[in-house]
Amino acid sequence: MKTKPMLSASDVKTILAGAEEHALKNKWAVTISVVDDGGHVLGLLRLDDAAPISAQISPAKARTAALGRRESKTYEDTINQGRTAFLSAPLEGMLEGGVPVVVDGHVVGAVGVSGVKSSEDVEIARAGIAKLSA
Repeated sequence: MKTKPMLSASDVKTILAGAEEHALKNKWAVTISVVDDGGHVLGLLRLDDAAPISAQISPAKARTAALGRRESKTYEDTINQGRTAFLSAPLEGMLEGGVPVVVDGHVVGAVGVSGVKSSEDVEIARAGIAKLSA
């Protein structure tokens, strides 16, 4: 039987804390979500003044990155390049801001962020993931 790494509750707290630290340093009001490899929410943090809708968008971006095993931006780019039929894919968060968490070559989950520019959402997600290996 194969085994694979998994995100622990401690890992989720580490990711959320690292992402929160980066967002607060930049004065960005966002929602940060961490999901497992099946797209199930393990943790969500909505910072003060983050738009309520960001609490829906953030986990959707994370779920897309986890299930697709790639950054959610890939799907946004595919659609923007004219493949609009991809809008019928069974994914909700096909916007930049979802980043997979990869451990030993396995996607073990993902982080999704919503609330600022998409490139800044990604920056926050990556800051949280970077805390795992720090």
